[in-house]
Amino acid sequence: MAPMLAFFNFTTQKIIIILVIGVLLFGRRLPEVGRYLGKGFVEFKKGIKGLEDDVDHTTAHSPTSSPAAIEPPRPPQRVGVTAPKFQDSPANVNIQSNQTPQV
Repeated sequence: MAPMLAFFNFTTQKIIIILVIGVLLFGRRLPEVGRYLGKGFVEFKKGIKGLEDDVDHTTAHSPTSSPAAIEPPRPPQRVGVTAPKFQDSPANVNIQSNQTPQV
């Protein structure tokens, strides 16, 4: 806790000022605020405990697969060519260097 206080550079005087401001703001509702904060903290701890129990339960009861059940990797499959093949049109094939193309 000391490193956190050193990080924020809180001194005793600053902490007392913050507490006085808290008492002035909350006044008579200070016990209620403390109660609600306590209940929220307890609920948070219960939720964390529930998550830890779920994780422990699933890891403890998870079925372990035997090595024989694991399928060995297959070699990569060849994929057929899907690109279209372009062919010259017959009008362009008959063109010679000194002739103009016919349309």
